[in-house]
Amino acid sequence: MPGPRSRVSAPLLIVPLVCLLAAGASSAGAQDRPYTEGNVVVVSYIRIKPGMFDRYVKYLDTDYKKIMEAEKKAGVILDYGAYSSPQSNEGDWNMVLRVVYKNMAALDNLRDKTEPLAHGVTNLSPEQAAQASAERGAMREQVGGRILRELILK
Repeated sequence: MPGPRSRVSAPLLIVPLVCLLAAGASSAGAQDRPYTEGNVVVVSYIRIKPGMFDRYVKYLDTDYKKIMEAEKKAGVILDYGAYSSPQSNEGDWNMVLRVVYKNMAALDNLRDKTEPLAHGVTNLSPEQAAQASAERGAMREQVGGRILRELILK
């Protein structure tokens, strides 16, 4: 007479088998892609107001650079950069700011990670930081931005 362990119901065998096949199918699909997902790049399109270019670049070379370097050292970002471009029309951007992150997950709770670093570098109170932001607004306007995912071709 068979014992209680010798009887295994069919549904109990099917569930693990389906899970195993689904896992294999998802990994096989990922292997078929002609690329792997790389870093995430956030770009901001900036229009620097007339007569403010040197003043804004001075800000980038001081506080902005210190903050970016602190974020880089802390592992929050991988890299950053600034690029100038001639405007194609009066309303167009003339500078791009680029910040590189390891992946999309690095953007989660980003403010919680970056605000203490910025405060540590600038020693500004929240009120002073708001005032500094308003002063930058007098020099430039953000006219757009994008989040880009690098695709590393195989």
